[in-house]
Amino acid sequence: MSYPAADSFLPVDQPVTLDDVSGARKMLAGVARMTPIEGSRHLSALVGAPVRLKCENLQRTGSFKVRGAYVRIAGLLPEERAAGVVAASAGNHAQGVAHASALLGVRSTVFMPLGAPLPKIAATREYGAEVRLHGQVVDEALAAAQEHAERTGAVFIHPFDHRDIVAGQGTVGLEILEQCPEVRTIVVGMGGGGLAAGIAVAVKALRPDVRIVGVQAAGAAAYPPSLAAGRPVSIRHQATMADGIKVGRPGGVPFRIVAELVDEVRTVSEDELSSALLLCLERAKMVVEPAGAAPVAALLGDPGAFTGPVVAVLSGGNVDPVLMQRILRHGMAAAGRYLAVRLRLTDRPGALATLLGVLSEADANVLDVSHVRTDPRLGLTEAEVELHLETKGPDHCDEVRDALRTASYTIIE
Repeated sequence: MSYPAADSFLPVDQPVTLDDVSGARKMLAGVARMTPIEGSRHLSALVGAPVRLKCENLQRTGSFKVRGAYVRIAGLLPEERAAGVVAASAGNHAQGVAHASALLGVRSTVFMPLGAPLPKIAATREYGAEVRLHGQVVDEALAAAQEHAERTGAVFIHPFDHRDIVAGQGTVGLEILEQCPEVRTIVVGMGGGGLAAGIAVAVKALRPDVRIVGVQAAGAAAYPPSLAAGRPVSIRHQATMADGIKVGRPGGVPFRIVAELVDEVRTVSEDELSSALLLCLERAKMVVEPAGAAPVAALLGDPGAFTGPVVAVLSGGNVDPVLMQRILRHGMAAAGRYLAVRLRLTDRPGALATLLGVLSEADANVLDVSHVRTDPRLGLTEAEVELHLETKGPDHCDEVRDALRTASYTIIE
């Protein structure tokens, strides 16, 4: 999605300061939870240093977004509150704005695309917002939200490009320093950059030695070209499962902070994202959305690049169950937990049973079997079988292939 600059915002050259973040924290007392930090033995062993997870997936509304939304809306003038607020989002920002508005007694309207996951639509309504479904993608919902703001006078609440939003998100950084004072590296996902910028403001003011690493999905990475150009630039195509960081253009406010204070921006692949989500679920017992798993994906992709102790921010856990199912399958495949093999065998009674016996002995779980008997490439007595198997990992995949070859089956590559 591509959010425009907000002309009505405070000047972008006015910096966000530690005092702003500290003030935001006082404002959020009793509103945002101080989310826990949990250790990860698996990631610690991989990195060779302590790794801890900052669990913003356990925040109210399921993500960090409520922090910035509340600070932004609480700062409105009485006449602005009376006009109500409007936002556009497919998920986390929608819920953050809805909940913050309800707490502050402000009317909220949230435009969501028609294809937004039903659980996120329902949650946004339950938090008190009027939900209007418009368009097929967030950009179309965004245009409708801006038209609504111009027509009604409602205040448009940008998801990242405002000083109050950045200050609110920066409270995550203050909590990290209190909960893990020995931290040396903080890894955080980046879309528009509000969370990374806020954390950087807070942390660098108090601990300039701490390294801040931002992580973007490779298929929607607007920050690397923007940093190279020295200004926010738009990317034309965004393709990633991590919709929470799927942003086509950095915000002007966070960009200036990121350019100055964030030490490095890395990108991660879709395979790394899905593997990270699977690891969070299996090892950390954490339900995390793909955007929230981006820091873990960066650790998996290059574990030797991070000086510990490391804190990885799990920014959100609002993942649609249908998408979760697909991602977990993808993650298991990326982790070598699925194996697809094709082979030929003699088409006679008992042949398939014999093959399945070999797989049983190799401790492979058969998920699906398909036969081809009519292909002209096959002999009169031949059949081709394709099997989808669940395995224990890459080494077990090799063992299964070896068992099939030992039993005189020819695997078709």
